Amino acid sequence: MRLAVVAFVIAILGFISPSHALFVSPPKDPIPLIKEIFPELTEIVDKQGTPAYWAIKKGDKIIGYAFETNDIARIPAYSGEPVNMLVAIDPQGNYLSAKVLEHHEPIILAGIPESKLDDFSTQYAGLSVAQKIKVGGNATQGTVNIDGLSGATVTVRVMNVAITRAAQEVAKSHGIIEESALNAVPMATVKQEVYRATDWQTLVGDGSIRRLLLKRGAIDEAFKGTEAEEIDKASPEQKQDMFADIYYAQANLPNVGKNLLGEVEYQWLTETLQPGEHAIIVMGNGYSFKGSGYVRGAIFDRIQVVQNDINIAFRDLDHHRITDLQIDGVPTFKEMSLFIIREHEGFNPGVDWQFELLVRRQTGPLDSIFTTFKGEYSALDSYVDRPVVEPELTLAQQVWQEKQAEVVILIIAMSILVFMLFFQDVFVRHPSFMHNFRHIFLIFTVVFIGWSWGGQLSVVNVFTFLQAFMDDFSWDLFLLDPVIFVLWIAAAVTIIIWGRAVYCGWLCPFGALQELMNVFARYINIKQFEPPFAIHERLWAIKYLILLGLFGLSLDSLAMAEQFAEVEPFKTTFLLKFDRSWPFVTYVAVLLFINIFNRKFFCRYLCPLGAALSVPHGARLFSWLKRRPECGTPCKTCAKECEIQAIEPDGTINMRECHYCLDCQMTYFNDEKCPPLKKMARKKQQYKKQAIPVDVVN
Repeated sequence: MRLAVVAFVIAILGFISPSHALFVSPPKDPIPLIKEIFPELTEIVDKQGTPAYWAIKKGDKIIGYAFETNDIARIPAYSGEPVNMLVAIDPQGNYLSAKVLEHHEPIILAGIPESKLDDFSTQYAGLSVAQKIKVGGNATQGTVNIDGLSGATVTVRVMNVAITRAAQEVAKSHGIIEESALNAVPMATVKQEVYRATDWQTLVGDGSIRRLLLKRGAIDEAFKGTEAEEIDKASPEQKQDMFADIYYAQANLPNVGKNLLGEVEYQWLTETLQPGEHAIIVMGNGYSFKGSGYVRGAIFDRIQVVQNDINIAFRDLDHHRITDLQIDGVPTFKEMSLFIIREHEGFNPGVDWQFELLVRRQTGPLDSIFTTFKGEYSALDSYVDRPVVEPELTLAQQVWQEKQAEVVILIIAMSILVFMLFFQDVFVRHPSFMHNFRHIFLIFTVVFIGWSWGGQLSVVNVFTFLQAFMDDFSWDLFLLDPVIFVLWIAAAVTIIIWGRAVYCGWLCPFGALQELMNVFARYINIKQFEPPFAIHERLWAIKYLILLGLFGLSLDSLAMAEQFAEVEPFKTTFLLKFDRSWPFVTYVAVLLFINIFNRKFFCRYLCPLGAALSVPHGARLFSWLKRRPECGTPCKTCAKECEIQAIEPDGTINMRECHYCLDCQMTYFNDEKCPPLKKMARKKQQYKKQAIPVDVVN
């Protein structure tokens, strides 16, 4: 029997894994693909630069850029290895093409045709590198949504991040887009209704008006070590003297401008400003912020406004002189001016900005040295409406946000299961309830965890974890699939408390599917076949041999191990839902057919994942499955009833093979089924009958 099963497994592996599927196809040469994308090219300039790219020319004109994502954004996908893409953009920053050069994704290597990856990539053509591109989900403002790839969600999400990130880096290196264009803050608007009559001190105190005060000692310090160090240097007694005392504010904020300028002048200002324009007011004593060299048509070279990386300078047409201020408590100023920030500057009233003052010292008739001083400004929250900007989520955060409902339902279901297991001694006293509860939970496992959410663990996950642990470990790779991640956490926790039994018996979709089919088969009286225990316990070894073989392959080639891991029928059954070539579907059908006559045949004898989960068996903290001295000798009831034969002839439960169905515990507490209990009940009855009543003599 053992040789027959081994031969069967080897035959099936050879049958479903033709030679062309056992090896990762060699990386594609990008040059022919570049020629295909740019049929009119005359020259491909050798890969160069940081980030690395090919410049594509037609004559002397550059008609595009091509690059590999692995050179710029090497992001691990589901297999732990990145998907290397050839991406091409035009000089305007529009995507022309994206093609797969190399990948190690198991779902593509032996499941979804690679052509579907190419179909997915065609969606980028015509989009811009400046756009935020998102795979699947609901469209949001400022986001372009493209279709995902069913069964390979993690893979295409990682591909999208690699493509867009690499393209943006290349586009930035050529000045096609700027960093600010990728991280632009939505434009805020000024609240025109916010006004309350107030005085100068109040506006200065709450930050509506800011001050830049410079002492002569600070100016000398700024020029220290330069040729201008000794020019106009202050004496020790003068170092605390005022050099410049400048106040500045955003004048088109009603609570600022109307209080400073008065009703009439503020009305004039609002009528003067065009849509998208803003105004600042500058008032100062000491060093002139206008400058003595200012002439008509020139710029004010001593001041500018800086917002983000944009420097805003002012010309004479942007300037309006102020003769008087209307607010109470205002000091006397030598200079007062309004400066208009034009619409093309892109000034955002909701973003912090700086007032910059340039101080110059003349070192010769035509030579001078200058330094700058900055003062900060931020409009009060009550003055502007700032659009709420959602922080940019990482890929893992996006996936968890989208899978929030599934994760919550899964955690609730597992909490119910854990509650039942903690109080199993109470629940197993009610066999009808327990059987119904188990069947309903197994249906949930198959329908939701398996088919709806693709939450089937695989031995491939174990190899990926081991490889990541040996290399540069990062949780990001494992967080890309929330359901799988939660199931692994559940498996780890239950292994520590109860051993591998809970996952294999309750949370494995393929195991649940097998059990439900076998329950129905028994219900319609299909005869079951069980090998003798001596053969049965030797068949257990097959799954451990398969695990060792796969582990050995993974040390040499994870891709090869992933191919041979097709001994697991999980991918065909749940991830691809039988939408696969006939050898894979036939393999699953054979396993399920055998399961009709022998409960959980695959789980008991072939499953490398079950073998892997039983390895840390020694870490199990508790043994809550109760046994009596009579179990095994002479009583064999539980051993005969155990439908996966996890109970040894001596009555010991083999926890490496147990699936924690709790049938033996229902028998253990049932005084109508458990022979030792029935015997104890008979003795109790006999004792009552033999008891001699004692008369009480008064």
